[in-house]
Amino acid sequence: MPANCMRRLVLAGIVLGISAYTAAAAQTLDLIAQKGTIRIGYISDEAPFSFKKKDGNPTGYAIDLCGKIADAVGAKVANLKRDYIETTLADGFDAVKSGQVDLLCGALTINLGRRQNVDFSQPIFLTGASALLRKDSPDYLKVLFLDKMPTQVSARQAPATNTIGVRADTTTGATLREALGPDIPKTRIAEFATHQDGLTALEDHKIDAYFADRALLFDLATHAHKPAALVIGNRLFTHEPYGIALRKDDSAFRLLVDQTLTETFQSDDFSKLLTSYFGEEGPLLRREIMMQSIPQ
Repeated sequence: MPANCMRRLVLAGIVLGISAYTAAAAQTLDLIAQKGTIRIGYISDEAPFSFKKKDGNPTGYAIDLCGKIADAVGAKVANLKRDYIETTLADGFDAVKSGQVDLLCGALTINLGRRQNVDFSQPIFLTGASALLRKDSPDYLKVLFLDKMPTQVSARQAPATNTIGVRADTTTGATLREALGPDIPKTRIAEFATHQDGLTALEDHKIDAYFADRALLFDLATHAHKPAALVIGNRLFTHEPYGIALRKDDSAFRLLVDQTLTETFQSDDFSKLLTSYFGEEGPLLRREIMMQSIPQ
């Protein structure tokens, strides 16, 4: 084949490759403008970050922040509609990666493993993993998850076998195994589809503790049949920054998201938002979030 023909074929291949890449890398704002809709994915059992109201509509701290982002997009895209798409934690990141949703809202820990598939906003919340226990849970679990033993405990030692629950498809399972270490080899880890399932198992004595991010445990305990029979661990085993997930390699959209969040964090309404979901801890949480936020 003549050299000039070969060069033409190579150039044609390069052009086709660039065209295909450009189509695949269409920016999020352009796609939203084409559809006239921003698609907000949410996980429905992560109160107070994302959950359903009695009327079935989504709400929560992360949902409200995603709403602020939608407002900012609406300033660029006329007559913007919002489509809230319920998903699971397992499927949510794939939905972002495949372009089925533009934002994923919930109690989403930012880590390097997840960032191989999606990008994240700047942190919207900071917490850590601990456990929800019954007051009659084994003493060794109280030692593990509480800074000090309760004043009244039984003389029971760890049973032959015992179980700690975790939410499936979260980062906490591996953390729990590290926390238990080799000294407690007979502790079984059980996975649950929802946090509510874990709470039910704890109250029914099917597990001895439920391990999750402490911010979620506070809300979960309020839904117990007997909240006074439960205690929340005060030892943290992880550093868990939460963020909003979005498509990779879209710096323009990520910048809009982070600008909107910083403006929200600096506004007078942000304290009210935190207090509405986290009560008297709101002012302390605001200081922690502000210290981690990206300045203007």
